[in-house]
Amino acid sequence: MTLIPFSSIDLQHDFVLMTHELLAAGYDDRAITRMVGRGDLHRLRHGAYTFGSHWRGLDPVERRKLVAHATLRSARSPAALAGPSAADVLGVPVWGMGDEVHLARLDRKAGRRTGSKVQHRGAMLVEDITVRGGIPITSGTRTALDMIALADVPRALVTVNGLLHARETTPELLERRAASMRYDPHTLESTIVLRLADGRCESAGESLSLHLVWRQHLPKPDLQVLIRNRSGRVVARVDFVWPAHGVFMEFDGKEKYHRYRRPGETIEQAVLREKRREELICGLTGWRCIRIVWADLHHPERTAARILATLHGEPWAA
Repeated sequence: MTLIPFSSIDLQHDFVLMTHELLAAGYDDRAITRMVGRGDLHRLRHGAYTFGSHWRGLDPVERRKLVAHATLRSARSPAALAGPSAADVLGVPVWGMGDEVHLARLDRKAGRRTGSKVQHRGAMLVEDITVRGGIPITSGTRTALDMIALADVPRALVTVNGLLHARETTPELLERRAASMRYDPHTLESTIVLRLADGRCESAGESLSLHLVWRQHLPKPDLQVLIRNRSGRVVARVDFVWPAHGVFMEFDGKEKYHRYRRPGETIEQAVLREKRREELICGLTGWRCIRIVWADLHHPERTAARILATLHGEPWAA
């Protein structure tokens, strides 16, 4: 058999290479093992690989998506990515769900958990399946309902809000479909998630901040409030506002200072620009600012006490 040069192997634009494709290219099991050992290949799962250089350049979400695609290609029965795996493909936040690949079986046979793969069985409507980038996945609405069944309130809320923000579903669609699942023991928390769900949340951190406010019985804030200057031009938008208390709150995640940096801007410059933005908002509105970060979400009672003190205009000492 003629050996196809490794560097010229076509991954068919999906960056997944199956064992039988490597064997067809002339590489035997020993050669595959050597390439994995050298880092030329990275094993995604049993029988599926990608180029090592490609894998090393991916972020955690892209890595999950690639492993999910490899798992789907390895499936022995008709299936679609579901739950957090579908949410990754839809480009919405997934928080605290681990790296398991979730598949919806389409043959109505029993689902099961094997290693890092979780198969789900359930009645699927035609509207529950869609295709993105050639990959079959559950629709935004079905993905939201599956997340409610799979996760607790904060983890489900992160993804449901992301799906609403991305317009992959609507509150009306979720309410209609959830009504038929109301008595499923796995969706008893659906009422809470749907009541809290708000597509104006733009990140996992904002969704978790909103959950913290609700869980700690704080007053409900307005979301994504536009700030205008004296000529009426919009100059800023803030995450959460309590107008009656003269307080606004911003969630500061790494994303703000990495993803949204301007061209050529350093992180330090981005932080200074954000500080000037805060000063502008305070000067125009007279409001006080609360900033919370990921670490604050791990101490909800202390963070809630700080928010409440600020709302009441009281000093706060940690």
